[in-house]
Amino acid sequence: MSVRILALVGSLRAGSHNRQLAEAAVKHAPEGVTIELYEGLADVPFYNEDIDTEAALPATAARLREAAGQVDGFLLFSPEYNGTIPAVLKNAIDWLSRPYGAGSFTGKPVAVVGTAFGQFGGVWAQDETRKALGIAGATVLEDAKLSIPGSVVRFAETHPADDAEVVTGLTAVLEQLSAQAGTVAA
Repeated sequence: MSVRILALVGSLRAGSHNRQLAEAAVKHAPEGVTIELYEGLADVPFYNEDIDTEAALPATAARLREAAGQVDGFLLFSPEYNGTIPAVLKNAIDWLSRPYGAGSFTGKPVAVVGTAFGQFGGVWAQDETRKALGIAGATVLEDAKLSIPGSVVRFAETHPADDAEVVTGLTAVLEQLSAQAGTVAA
């Protein structure tokens, strides 16, 4: 059985450490698990109920929903901006939470991980992301966590995919997520 996971990265910055962490997840996915790194969150307009209609739905939002509808679970990568979730990631959650009660997250497992420059690795933003996902109907894996502090220094010369401690933590999260997503795929 094959399990499909959609990865959403909350940083648009070229060279983002969270993007690199997502690349590490793709590289170290368990056998039988495909992790698709979603491209295009920067192009999705801010959620507005007035344009969330059949006649006005932006193509970029439709593409995001289509990608999300084809997977068994989600892995979100959240940096921390001013102590909370980045707008681009919150916007993706808002689009994927609709229609209410039947959004793309409903009943699907989701894990949230990330890295940040601060000493706690972005835990506040990741907690806020988990909160928003739970409200959006996701099955949030509260114990599948990875918060990596000091990203600017830690990943200055080492890609997260080559950091043994990061790979161990990421692998544990991926195993938990893929096990839960496998029950969705079955």
